[in-house]
Amino acid sequence: MSFTTGPGTSELDVGISDAVVAEGRDLPPGVGPYKLAWRRLRRNRVALGFGGLFLLLVLLCLLAPVYSHDIAHMSPDAEDITGTIRVGGKTEDIISLTSIPIGPTWTSHYFFGADENGRDVAVRLLYGGRNSLEIGAIATVITMLIATLLGLVAGYFRGIADGVISRSLDVIWAYPAVLLGITLGTILAFGGIGPLKGTTLAVPAVVIGVVYIPYVAKPIRGQVLQLREREFVDAARQQGLSHWQIMWSEILPNLSSTIIVFIPLIMANAILLEAGLSYLGAGVQPPNPSWGTMIAAGISEIPADFSNVAVPGIMLVLAVMSINIFGDGLRDALDPRAKVRIAR
Repeated sequence: MSFTTGPGTSELDVGISDAVVAEGRDLPPGVGPYKLAWRRLRRNRVALGFGGLFLLLVLLCLLAPVYSHDIAHMSPDAEDITGTIRVGGKTEDIISLTSIPIGPTWTSHYFFGADENGRDVAVRLLYGGRNSLEIGAIATVITMLIATLLGLVAGYFRGIADGVISRSLDVIWAYPAVLLGITLGTILAFGGIGPLKGTTLAVPAVVIGVVYIPYVAKPIRGQVLQLREREFVDAARQQGLSHWQIMWSEILPNLSSTIIVFIPLIMANAILLEAGLSYLGAGVQPPNPSWGTMIAAGISEIPADFSNVAVPGIMLVLAVMSINIFGDGLRDALDPRAKVRIAR
């Protein structure tokens, strides 16, 4: 097989095409697209490294009860305003007479210091990470399930169904994600709808899940509009398959790569939006900790104590950056032509 350079073909196109052909020659017969994507992903050590970093952060947060019970010996809500601790052979107040909390001790007790209420920042950091990651995961599941269903129905049936779904998505998409999240979060946190009220973590998870539905449903709808006109869908109709059978067995498998790429992207944005909503008071509600609430509380201690803002901020940056970089590597592995389209 050979490639020629025409008026609409760049040297980058030819180079990547040659690379794809060379890669295909090295593969045994019958290698599927996902095995081929895994081969590409294994070569991207940067993406794999950041993916491993994200898994490490998840593991540390899951071990929060172990750290709290066996190492720090403090619960995330335990307050000790008048207590003292020995650091370097000296006895220091956890909260000084000027109301400044102790900074990092680098010991098992108050490793990252204390907050304004005398609580262990390291313990709350891990428990807050669990809450942030849990909300991000639940929100991602909500977004992907509802957006995939709406995109499938709108793109396949078109007509009235497409009009109603698309205009509803446009209404949600018309508002900035943060403003819409604040509005919905405030309504659910203080008014509530059924079980979604108060301090439950389901409130920010549902809010974030709903906010990002249009960002996934619209691309899926566009892809379904193209897939429904393909020959294999016409063949399925000729075989007598129902509409739902065609969507489930013919169209949905062809959307799997798109769905897989969207998962880390939505996960990263959900974690970041949760931190923003919690910082503004519309996300996780006290006494539940999260990285966003810890940053909001720590700002009041600046400049006397910067660690209460820096520590959860660094964890948030590492989590979002690692999953974003891994998601970029996953996208490139599943669609090696993505770089060509971006380059154009």
